[in-house]
Amino acid sequence: MESMDEVREELRHPSLELHELIPEVMKGYVEMSSAAMKEGELSSAVKELLALVIATTRECDGCIVAHARGALRAGVTRQQVAEALGVAVAMNGGPGTVWGPRALRVFDEAQAARRA
Repeated sequence: MESMDEVREELRHPSLELHELIPEVMKGYVEMSSAAMKEGELSSAVKELLALVIATTRECDGCIVAHARGALRAGVTRQQVAEALGVAVAMNGGPGTVWGPRALRVFDEAQAARRA
């Protein structure tokens, strides 16, 4: 997997192009995503961990980047990420042992970038 910045850059232009072609769909997705991630009975931190585990399970690099950064913004710790990724490993077996470490690396990159 590429670095967090490489994934973001790789997806940036195609994402902007798609947004121009289907603005209402993309706007709807952003609104739905924002509503799903709002504080509620579950904190935004828990929701970001859930999203990161699902992204890991789905093997979605762009999703992993987005939700690792979201988890960091929500105050999630590295240990919390690791424990959540343990669930991904338990539920996914071998693929979880590959994609879980990738997700942890992206979280570490986001944390390092935030400190810089």
